[in-house]
Order: sequence, then structure tokens, then C-alpha cells
Amino acid sequence: MVGIDDVARQAGVSTATVSRALSGNGHVSPATRLRVETVAGELGYVVSSNASSLASGRMKNIGVVVPFLDRWFFSNVVEGAQKALLRGGFDLTLYSLAGDYDERRSVFEHFLLRQRVDAVIAVSLELNPDEVARLHALEKPLVGIGGPIAGVRTLTIDDVAVARLATEHLLALGHTRIAHIGGNLELDLDFHLPTNRRLGYELALTGAGITPPPALFQAADFTVRGGYQAAKQLLGNPHERPSAIFAASDEMAIGSILAARDLGLVVPRDVSVVGTDDHELADFFGLTTIAQFPQWQGEKAVEILLDELQPGKHDPVELDTAIPFDLIVRSSTARPPQG
Repeated sequence: MVGIDDVARQAGVSTATVSRALSGNGHVSPATRLRVETVAGELGYVVSSNASSLASGRMKNIGVVVPFLDRWFFSNVVEGAQKALLRGGFDLTLYSLAGDYDERRSVFEHFLLRQRVDAVIAVSLELNPDEVARLHALEKPLVGIGGPIAGVRTLTIDDVAVARLATEHLLALGHTRIAHIGGNLELDLDFHLPTNRRLGYELALTGAGITPPPALFQAADFTVRGGYQAAKQLLGNPHERPSAIFAASDEMAIGSILAARDLGLVVPRDVSVVGTDDHELADFFGLTTIAQFPQWQGEKAVEILLDELQPGKHDPVELDTAIPFDLIVRSSTARPPQG
């Protein structure tokens, strides 16, 4: 079996140099690194993960904690993180909490503290001071995605601005009876996304001189089924029917399009629909939406973590990094029907 001594002898360097070249830790000239990698490949040498962990004190493993895994947004953040970690030679351990408090407590009090991960990415979880302190006490770098967390590097989305942009797009088209499908109270937990997106919607209407009508708000659960049911209620009333709907997620917006179709309405001739996320099916449905690039979020979080684990390899970043978002106009929005 080929060992590190064989690679060192063939490459004409020390075993310490081979270790640095293949682990990426420590300085090695580009020419020497290439020579070592070439020899290792020719000999079929594979770095022992156990030996590497003992030598570096690192497990080469990052923990990613998400509230849900069966939602498109979260799975795409994880996919972006996994791709970036793979490029960096790290493994990923995934913890899906499914909104259960006891499960969350167990993850933060036990699993993440057993030294099995080198760092943690928390996706759309507003960590409390105790959870942050536990990880910091063990010197585990931590990055949050979704909103600000005191003392933690975070990627932050301005959900008020996101909702405001979506609603202002409808206002610019001439709509005044704009409904909103948002989140229910059970989902208004970490970073208060449903509340903030409803606030952005209401601020846009108020800025246009329109009082937000309570009858044009429906709560749902960020799923296609939930959006379908909410839109059926909004569009099924001929006397209070909105000319446009802003949904707080693309899944709910797609549900709204399906509800309109089942009611015999045509999108966007009879009702315009705009969503949030730029879901993989958004283009198929012609859905106008606000893109917030979840895969980029996962990749950027990894970049920040690797900078802390391997200082100097990336440019320093601010404590809070704004997540970009863009209006993507497709065929689901148009001027309101006349008359």
C-alpha cells in the first residue's frame, strides 16, 4: 500500500511538504504542490482522513443546519454549500430541524458540540445567545444565512425591500387592488420573514396612497397547496376580487396561478401574479418573481467559513453581507383589465 513516505521520496521532498501540499494547509510553492499532486496521482496515494484530522486538528467537515429540507429554497442553499465544500475538500453533515424545538436543542447542545464538525452554517435560523456562545466557546466558526445574528457573520436578506419591490412592480403596471398571500403565525419564527414581507407589501401600498385592505390578505404555509387554497379564497369572491396577487414564495405564487386557472381566469389577463425566490419552475410557469439566488447564498457562506478556517485564502468580509435580489419579469404580470 502506497504511503506518504513513497510520495515524498518520488517527489524529492519531505513528508511534511507532502502533507502541506495535499492538505492545502501551510505554504508550498505552486511548482512543488503540482509535483507532489502529480506523483500522488501516479502512485494512487490518497490522504488518510484520520491522519489528516490528527495532524491538523480539523475534521474537514462542516455542519449545515436548516429548518426544512423538503423546501426548494433550503435544498438549493444546501446544494450551493455542498458544491463549494467539495471544491475545498470538505465534507458536509446536514441537520434538518423541521421546526421542532426539542430537536433543535439536541442538535445545538449535543451533536454540534461533539467535535464532529469544524464549523457551522445556520440557514434561516435566528440563533439565540446561548446557541452562539456554545459554538464560540469551542472556537467553531459560525455563519448565519437569512438575517442578522449578534456577534455572528451573516448573509442578510432585506425581506421588507424584497416585498416592496414586488408590490411596486404591480403598482407600476397600474394595479391598485393587490392581494398578498403571506405566512401564517406558525411560520413567523426566525427572522420574522412573513411579517417583514407583509410589511414591505403594505409600505408599498401606503407609499402609493392606498390603504392595505385586510380582506385582500390570506395566510398560507409557503407550499403550492397552501397558495392554491389561499388564492381560491381571494379570487372566488367576484365583488372583492383583486387584479393582482403578490405571494411571499414562488410555491404559493404557482399555487395561485393554478387556482386562477381552475376558476376559469387567465393569468395575466384577469389577474397578475408575482412571487419570491425564482424557483426552478418559475420560468416554466412564466412567473414574475424576485430572485434571491439560494445557491449563491450557500456558496458565499462556505467562502466566509473557509476564510476563518484557512485565514488569508479569501478577501476579508464584513460582519453582515447583504444578499442581492433582482426583479425577474416574465409573462405572469401585465396591466390590469380595463373596465
